[in-house]
Amino acid sequence: MSTVVAQSHHVFGLQSQVANNIFFFDEQIIIFPSGNHCVRYNMDQKWQKFIPGSDKSQGMLALAISPNRRYLAVSEMVQEKPVITIYELSFYPFRKRKVLNNFDFPVQKFTSMAFSPDSKYLLTQTSPPESNLVYWLWEKQKIMAIVRTDTQNNAVYQVSFSPQDNTQVCVTGNGIFKLLRFTEGTLKQTNFQRGEPQNYLAHTWVSDDRIVIGTDTGKLLLFESGDQRWETSIVVSEPTSEMRNLNVIQESESLIEFPSMSSPIPSYEQVMMASSHTRLTRPQVFAVAAYSKGFACSAGPGRVLLFEKVEEKDFYHESKEIRIPVDPQSNDPSQSDKQDILCMCFSPSEETLIITTSKNQLYSITMSLTEISKGEPAHFEYLLYPLHSASITGLATCIRKPFIATCSLDRSIRIWNYESNILELYKEYQEEAYAIGLHPSGHFIVVGFADKLRLMNLLIDDIRPFKEYSVRGCRECAFSNGGHLFAAVNGNVIHVFTTTSLENISNLKGHTGKIRSVVWNADDSKLISCGTDGAVYEWNLSTGKRETECVLKSCSYNCVTISPDSKIIFAVGSDGTLKEIADSSVLRETPAFDVVYTAVAISHSGRMMFVGTSMGTIRAMKYPLPLQKEFNEYQAHASPVTKMLLTFDDQYLLTAAGDGCLFTWKVFDKDGRGIKREREVGFAEEVLVTKIDLEEKAQVTLELKTRVEELKMENEYQLRLKDMNYSEKIKDLTEKFMQEMESLKTKNQILKTEKEKQDIYHRECMDDLLEKQSRELQDMECCNNQKLLLEYEKYQELQLKSQRMQEEYEKQLRDNDETKSQALEELTEFYEAKLQEKTTLLEEAQEDVRQQLREFEETKKQIEEDEDREIQDIKTKYEKKLRDEKESNLRLKGETGIMRKKFSSLQKEIEERASDIEVLKGEQVKLQGVIKSLEKDILSFKREIQERDETIQDKEKRIYDLKKKNQELEKFKFVLDYKIKELKKQIEPREKEIKMEAELERFHKQNTQLELHITELWQKLRTTDREMRRERQKERDLEALVSRFKTDLHNCVAHIQEPPQLKEKVRGLFEKYVQREDMVDIAGLNTDLQQEYARQREHLERNLSTLKKKVVKEGELHRTDYVRIMQENVSLIKEINELRRELKITRSQVYDLEATLKPTKKTRPQEVPETVPSKDTLSIAPTRRLNEQEETGRIIEMQRLEIRRLRDQIQEQEQVPGFHPIAGIRLPALPVTEEDPVAQAK
Repeated sequence: MSTVVAQSHHVFGLQSQVANNIFFFDEQIIIFPSGNHCVRYNMDQKWQKFIPGSDKSQGMLALAISPNRRYLAVSEMVQEKPVITIYELSFYPFRKRKVLNNFDFPVQKFTSMAFSPDSKYLLTQTSPPESNLVYWLWEKQKIMAIVRTDTQNNAVYQVSFSPQDNTQVCVTGNGIFKLLRFTEGTLKQTNFQRGEPQNYLAHTWVSDDRIVIGTDTGKLLLFESGDQRWETSIVVSEPTSEMRNLNVIQESESLIEFPSMSSPIPSYEQVMMASSHTRLTRPQVFAVAAYSKGFACSAGPGRVLLFEKVEEKDFYHESKEIRIPVDPQSNDPSQSDKQDILCMCFSPSEETLIITTSKNQLYSITMSLTEISKGEPAHFEYLLYPLHSASITGLATCIRKPFIATCSLDRSIRIWNYESNILELYKEYQEEAYAIGLHPSGHFIVVGFADKLRLMNLLIDDIRPFKEYSVRGCRECAFSNGGHLFAAVNGNVIHVFTTTSLENISNLKGHTGKIRSVVWNADDSKLISCGTDGAVYEWNLSTGKRETECVLKSCSYNCVTISPDSKIIFAVGSDGTLKEIADSSVLRETPAFDVVYTAVAISHSGRMMFVGTSMGTIRAMKYPLPLQKEFNEYQAHASPVTKMLLTFDDQYLLTAAGDGCLFTWKVFDKDGRGIKREREVGFAEEVLVTKIDLEEKAQVTLELKTRVEELKMENEYQLRLKDMNYSEKIKDLTEKFMQEMESLKTKNQILKTEKEKQDIYHRECMDDLLEKQSRELQDMECCNNQKLLLEYEKYQELQLKSQRMQEEYEKQLRDNDETKSQALEELTEFYEAKLQEKTTLLEEAQEDVRQQLREFEETKKQIEEDEDREIQDIKTKYEKKLRDEKESNLRLKGETGIMRKKFSSLQKEIEERASDIEVLKGEQVKLQGVIKSLEKDILSFKREIQERDETIQDKEKRIYDLKKKNQELEKFKFVLDYKIKELKKQIEPREKEIKMEAELERFHKQNTQLELHITELWQKLRTTDREMRRERQKERDLEALVSRFKTDLHNCVAHIQEPPQLKEKVRGLFEKYVQREDMVDIAGLNTDLQQEYARQREHLERNLSTLKKKVVKEGELHRTDYVRIMQENVSLIKEINELRRELKITRSQVYDLEATLKPTKKTRPQEVPETVPSKDTLSIAPTRRLNEQEETGRIIEMQRLEIRRLRDQIQEQEQVPGFHPIAGIRLPALPVTEEDPVAQAK
């Protein structure tokens, strides 16, 4: 194993698609899934501990926690197989208690789980199409019972145990509500659904036998022992203003207490439904949770309702509404609270309620706050901080601050602090953000949006753009290490900008595919990029050119990085290897072992390397890379890792993936080879604040100060007024109370006198009662003494009896002890002998098992070799069995026919009528088959007509374009031909041109005739194909008819011994298969079809002939225009030749004159300056002529190449099936004469 270690430190994210995704471990600790981990989070101390998923896990599907909070069950998919892992939560690190992965029943995945009240049993539900409910004794990995909950492939959403009964189980789903009881090793249904089935989304147990269920139509149903007791519909009124009212209506305790629909007195619910029929919508109840006072349920997007039980009654009423608050940082605050609530959970003391939403958010509320806010709905608060709800596409970090910048497809940008594990800044936008870069100072970011590239300031409480670039869909961007440059990718181009003048200083072009990753070297002098085209380029920014390149077209690269010394480039891609590239060549390839590497990062010390895989795992390895498979692999994400970075001090590894989770890992090397980098300067505490914000805050503080002073003055004045009022009130109250005290004193005196009188009276009554009681007491003592004597005598007798009984029982006990000891000795001897026999048998069995294992290993190889042959034999055997079964089935059909004849006359009449019905059905089937075949023919004809129209239009367009090109090329050709002929001083005779034109026209006519012939042949071939298919269909119908006739004849042969029945059967066969009226009708139908087909074909052929004629006429018109234009060109060229001929004559005359003037040069030297220019002109003229010849030769050669290319293109298009140009002008071959040395040399 590698010495490089990564420890999961913190995670920012939630997997809301996992079923039952939030639990309370105790009052302060919650458990929720994130990435491929289960996270234990302490809400007070803010620490996280992790339960990693299984090796090679493809993601979690469902969770369940035991009622005693000791065990956690996790449903996963490991290598396309379902696995249930049960963890023990009482120890850290958490250990696996049991793994359930061997199933003897078909299963694709487990979608829901629940523990029994005593935590000994586990209930699991599989997905459709199996939909099995499995009852486990999970400690022993034993299946106690299994039952199929649904046969219609409907989804099952939740399973649960009764809170006090291990044997009572509830299952809900789409049209499924079942209560089952475990008895005698099976699960038996105890309820029966009444009425129409509904889509039951969630349920909870509110007592031992009562269940509340929520549906997708906003209904809440209360069932007691399987019978419906109460029903409520949650109705959300559409908002007419900013406040939206949530009303609960249609509440009924039972069917008896409320008037029925036919009663003359309408109920309150009926009135509400009638009045609000157009204003109310039904929310979906995705989650229900019970607590001591009642239950809580989700009531549409962003709503939770609390229901409390009505005292002395069996139904519930709505007590409180809780809402998700509006997020002011959202791009659409009015819609930010519209989140479906998927799961909710109360703390053990019911002090806190936590919910999870469809946007991967965690909210909580203290239940005491709901009681304080009377009359108004309470609001949830973020439990942690706003989390990403979609795939994270960009990740960046800086040097001067402990910041992480992320952007996501949820259109948000978030700035995290990896030291304090909090969210610093957060903002949503209208467009999706694809890439992000963070300046080393931590004050600026560059973000690639779908429409633009924006440079932004990170203020103290906001993110504000200050520069925009028209770079669309930027998928990668990065600041340089010095922060003076940043690079942004647009498709296959890298734009480099400077952060000082904010200008584009370079555009790096060279990639042919999309660029997937860019990275700067240590001194920012070079930029390394890789892309889907399999190229890794190293760019020099001073020149803007590639220095090194390594291209491997078979590999689509995902990520690239460079070593700290800028010598080696590391790249990962779709070929499943980690490549080390230096000097434009691959030095080494390290295999990925059955995964694809998606991201790579190397530490700034150059000692540690980390790679992310397509399975969502992280691999840590030391550098230089080992030769063997030496790395530490850690479970991280539930989808492929998209981004990976190391912080500047090499203390933390940051990973992001498509599951929307951001992980921070503490990394270190066990060898400790200079990994830890001490920071000379601590993290910066400075923040950016705009001047306007400061001025506004100063103004606000001044206003608040003045307001405070005003309030002080006002409060002092109010206090003085209140003192005066209170002093007057006190005086009035003292006078009033003095008068009342005097009146009370007089009343007190009167009451005292009355009390003395009452005391005297009570004393006299008391004396009388005491005397009476003493007399009664003496009488009672006499009676009781006599009764006691009698009871004592009885007691003496019973005591004697008990002594005798005790002696007898002691004797019996002694006898029983003796017999017991003897029997025990005998049994011990017997079982010891038996135990010895069993041990010997066990040893023999173990030896047999070892022998069998050896035999099994030997035979396993032979079995694997003969496996294919045996499979083929089994296949042939079962096919033979299938044929035999079919034959026996036919025989049984014959026997059943024989037995039917022996029934009574009434049954015979019924059979005759049934046979008549079958005959009519057969006729109906035949007619339907005829109708279907005719409809198919009509559709095929329509399709063919449409295709031909489209092909004709395409051909006309193509012909028009080719004619245009041919006209332009012919003009160039003739002009250049005449230039060649003039330069060669020879013009070829016109007779040759006339002959060539005649041959060209003859070739064109032949080509048009051949193309017409080919099109006719293609049409004939298509018609023959259709006729062949029709005949094959007829043949298949006849074969089916013959096979049916054979089976009926086989059934008829069974009556060979009974002539009258045989006669009836033969008559029946004749009536069934020889129906002349049907044959006449079908023949009539066939003739009508043939006539219609012939009519359609004639119509199409006429249209085709007219189109051909039009094409020929248009070709002739174009040819006449072409001849006219060619004649005009010829006349113009003749004039040009005549002018050139005159120019040559004048030049020759000038040459002769200069020759005559030569002898006079010696005699007249003073005239030299006059003659020098003529010499220069003579010497310059031929050179110019040579240059013109070279230029014209070059132009001619280029035109020849262009003409040859166009000819090849035309030939290729003619070879394409379905493309046959009817009239096209072919270019003649360019003549190359002997007098064209320049052209021949070229």
